[in-house]
Amino acid sequence: MHPSDILFQGMHQPVSLPACDHYAGSEKLMRKSLALQQQLGPLFDITFDCEDGAAAGNEGAHAALVGELIAGDANWFNRIGARVHDPDSEHFESDVAAICTRAAQRLAYIAIPKVESAAQLSAAIDTVHHHASAAGRTDLPVHVLIETHRALHEVRDIAALPEVECLSFGIMDFVSAHFGGIPATAMKSPGQFSHPLVIRAKLEIAAACHAYGIVASHNVCTEIRDLSVVGHDAAQAARQLGYGRMWSIHPDQVRPILSAFAPDGSEIDEAVAILYAAQRNDWGPIQHEGKLHDRASYRYYWTVLQRARRLGQTLPPAAVTLV
Repeated sequence: MHPSDILFQGMHQPVSLPACDHYAGSEKLMRKSLALQQQLGPLFDITFDCEDGAAAGNEGAHAALVGELIAGDANWFNRIGARVHDPDSEHFESDVAAICTRAAQRLAYIAIPKVESAAQLSAAIDTVHHHASAAGRTDLPVHVLIETHRALHEVRDIAALPEVECLSFGIMDFVSAHFGGIPATAMKSPGQFSHPLVIRAKLEIAAACHAYGIVASHNVCTEIRDLSVVGHDAAQAARQLGYGRMWSIHPDQVRPILSAFAPDGSEIDEAVAILYAAQRNDWGPIQHEGKLHDRASYRYYWTVLQRARRLGQTLPPAAVTLV
């Protein structure tokens, strides 16, 4: 049996996604992001944006373009999703239909913004399923943006829906929804990691995701010149708040985000040593450097190796049978 089958026996394996979700709206930026993904490999996802990317009056043509690019030859890895308009928008269903008709088989996910409740999301997912299944796809994942008070209140019910594999925090809309109750400084660092209402929202989203084995995706960093700020935000999200993924809005942000989410070499070596010893002991308890380990810690170290593999890090030869 594969180690994952043993370690997660009777449990759902957690969703694993690339650590960076790069957003692109205009045709120029979408094509540029495709070229970057071809260069780096499937280490990051791309989300083509219909909500903010389409010019007023051009929504239909933009959604069609998104579908054509996802279905096209430049999509080498099938790791491109699409953010559509929100469920209350007149363009929501037409976005979904245009993209699924052209690219359902190669679409990584549909991202749905400004969700208000689990009931609203469930109805939106029915619409996605209708158009995806008409195009021959019955397993299209959904990513959800948590941007409103009500969505945050129902975040666990939203995370529990089986089609959902990722929740993203929309910090700009969330802060704006407080009508001055949260200062603008909380939209960026360092305020976003210290304001109690923002931290509460981030933690509730992360906790809901972990409860249902899906991925929490951290909000955007608006700094596009000082990349150390991007890396710091990503590291804070990963190490302090339990996020497994983060948005990018500029190509230069992709590498710092990937680097911040990557386990370091010593953690990889420790994971390999512990899991290799556990495998030789048929996954029973072991001692390693004077400490006891069992399947609970094995699951943790197995996720370390999965994260490293996802990020394209070089693994020791002993890891071959472990991942």
